[in-house]
Amino acid sequence: AFDAAYFQSYSHVGIHEEMIKDHVRTDTYRTAIMRLQNFISGKVVIDVGCGTGILSIFCALAGAKRVYAVEASDIAVQANEVVKTNNLSDKVIVLHGRVEEVTIEEKVDVIISEWMGYMLVYESMLGSVIFARDKWLKPGGLILPSHATLYMAPVTHSDRYSESIDFWRDVYGIDMSAMLPLAKQCAFEEPSVETITGENVLTWPSVVKYVDCYNVSAQELEIITAKYRFESMMRAPLHGFAFWFDVEFNGPMMSQSKRKEAIVLSTAPEDAPTHWQQTLLYFFDPIDLQQDQVIEGSVTLSQSQENPRFLNIHLEYSSGGRSFVK
Repeated sequence: AFDAAYFQSYSHVGIHEEMIKDHVRTDTYRTAIMRLQNFISGKVVIDVGCGTGILSIFCALAGAKRVYAVEASDIAVQANEVVKTNNLSDKVIVLHGRVEEVTIEEKVDVIISEWMGYMLVYESMLGSVIFARDKWLKPGGLILPSHATLYMAPVTHSDRYSESIDFWRDVYGIDMSAMLPLAKQCAFEEPSVETITGENVLTWPSVVKYVDCYNVSAQELEIITAKYRFESMMRAPLHGFAFWFDVEFNGPMMSQSKRKEAIVLSTAPEDAPTHWQQTLLYFFDPIDLQQDQVIEGSVTLSQSQENPRFLNIHLEYSSGGRSFVK
């Protein structure tokens, strides 16, 4: 039932319009496909969660022999029509169903997928890519994207706090500060997906999780735990933590030196904004930081037991001799 609701949400054209109009996302995928064309031309490709089929079509235009475009939501019907309209039915085969349930009678050379959710792993779609990898990918095959890194960093965001919280201290001359506890709960209890800038970030980021799509297991994504330690680069109120991710598009045997030249899709605050934006975990009350003050703790991301596509977040942090849990 949860999966049915999840796939139903992807039947609406609006979500696909938003993703395709995200030029950072779509152009990076197209650039990666064309740069790695020698891995794709004449080869068999599977597109896991193809949506409207745009990545499958990019692969066909790059010379793929055959592309299996797998899509569980009803947008697969439109994807098939798009393929026909572009005279690619001889190359692109749209399979309407979950990747775990469709039938493909051959091994593939390439897996492509846009599986990333907010905070990288929300929606748990990477598990479907891992399933396809283990079932169909030939040894030495290509996975796009090939690597992913989730980052976190402490942030200050006085404007956001003021808009949501301080507003209640004086409303048309009336003291409505009795609203503050509820306002804080409503504004900051859940993670917030929004765009910040590099100016909001107080330190260099810390890596929460590095994912090698060629080797990662589904089990290691069920619970992700990382410890962190930051030293504030400035004096400022600490309002919470921001999370963002990068993904890389590399060949399977690319050396470390070559990886520095890889195509990267970044959702970092200092880079061009994407539809993923950044994920913010706000505190109910800010912590006044001095320069070089230490902030340390741990974060755990775990798949919800009720609905594995959802994410539970457990954040522990301490600074200035005080400790908190969110």
